[in-house]
Amino acid sequence: MTADAQLTACIPLELAGLRLDQALAELFPAYSRSRLQQWIRDGHVWLDTSQPRSRDRVLGGEWVRIDAVADESTQAANAEDIPLTIVYEDEALLVINKPAGMVVHPAAGNREGTLLNALLHHAPELAAVPRAGLVHRIDKDTTGLLVVARTLTAHKLLVEQLQARLFDREYEAVVVGIMTGGSTIEGAMARHPRDRVRMAVSAGGKPAVTHYRVKTRFRAHTHVLVKLETGRTHQIRVHMAHIHHPVVGDPVYGGRARIPAGCSAELAQALRVCKRQALHAAHLGLEHPVSGERMDWYAPLPADMQTLLEVLQQDALRVS
Repeated sequence: MTADAQLTACIPLELAGLRLDQALAELFPAYSRSRLQQWIRDGHVWLDTSQPRSRDRVLGGEWVRIDAVADESTQAANAEDIPLTIVYEDEALLVINKPAGMVVHPAAGNREGTLLNALLHHAPELAAVPRAGLVHRIDKDTTGLLVVARTLTAHKLLVEQLQARLFDREYEAVVVGIMTGGSTIEGAMARHPRDRVRMAVSAGGKPAVTHYRVKTRFRAHTHVLVKLETGRTHQIRVHMAHIHHPVVGDPVYGGRARIPAGCSAELAQALRVCKRQALHAAHLGLEHPVSGERMDWYAPLPADMQTLLEVLQQDALRVS
C-alpha cells in the first residue's frame, strides 16, 4: 500500500528506555497512540533497518521512518450538517471562524455538535486525516480562527510548522484590571494538582510563553492583544490569571464577576451576564503547505465582545 505521507525523525537520547509507541507519541503528537500502534502492527514503521514492535525499547539515536497511511474510517464522530463559517478553502486546507459554544473535538459529554462533526459533513475526505484535519484547537467558549488540513501531507507540514512555532496566532482579550504596558509571560504549565480539569503554572510543566500588548485601557479593565509562542491548553487564560489580570467572563480562572465601584448600571449588567471568556482568535498566519506562500487571515470581533468594549468605553467617558 502506498504511503500518503512519510514521517522521519531521529529518536533523541532523552527518550531512551521508552517503548517505541511511547517515543513515537512524543515525536509525533499530531497522531494518536492507537494510530501509531496500528502503523507499527501493519509494518509501516521502520527503526533504522528493522520493523519493530510497539513494546520494543528505544536506545536513542535511531532513525525512525513511518509510511503514514490514512485510516479510511473514523471512529471518533459522525458527520453532522452543522453550519460553518469558512474564511478560506482550497484543496489543501480550510480556515474556520469558530463561534462561541462549539466544542472542537468530541469528548465525554460532547459527542455531537462539535466542529469535528461539522467538518466531516462538509468534507467527508477528512475522515482519512488525523482528528479530521484539526491541527490545533481553541476552547469551547473562545471564538475565532482555526486551520484544518485536508490531506495527510498538508497535516504533516502544518503540524511541523506549529511545532517549530512558525504559526502567527494573535488573540484579542478583555482582562480585569488596568495593565501598564505590554510584556511576556513565561510560565511552564501542567495539570492542576488537585483539579484535573484545570491547568496551572507549574515549574515541572511544559514550557509556555505568551506575549501581550495593551490596545485600550478603561477605568478598571484593559483590551489587550495576545500572541502565542506556544499553545498549551488554556494558556492565555491561565497566564493572565497568573499575573492577576484574568480574562473577563472566565468561569474557571476568573472567579466571580468583578464589578468596579461607581461603574455605570450598563457596565455592571454587562459584566454580570458575560457567560464566556472575552477571548477571540483574531489573526492566523502560516505558510501554505503546498504553495509555500505566506498567508494571513483575520476575523472581526464577535458581537458580544464588541458590545462589551462599547459599554466599557461609554463608562470610561462618563467619568472622564
